[in-house]
Amino acid sequence: MSDLETITQKIAEKLGTESGLGKIVKLDFGGDGKILINGAAVPNTVTNEDGDADATVQVSIDDFKSIASGALDPMMAFMTGKMKIQGDMGVAQRLAPLLKG
Repeated sequence: MSDLETITQKIAEKLGTESGLGKIVKLDFGGDGKILINGAAVPNTVTNEDGDADATVQVSIDDFKSIASGALDPMMAFMTGKMKIQGDMGVAQRLAPLLKG
């Protein structure tokens, strides 16, 4: 299983069917792929498709794994340019607890 598939599966498990997120967030790993988290749909869905999102988080897959493991602070990743957020930053912040671990 690729890193992208593993991360997609873990997010789907943590998100569940009704997360209360109410928005769509895209994780853009560049050439490594994308994860589209649809917290607006019931049940919530997590796919590797591309699509419109309320917020897009651009980060390398290695930096994302470091953030998820707790080795890299998300705020530090953002401030140093390792992670970029386009769109509704509040939505991206509400997603943060789902990305840990």
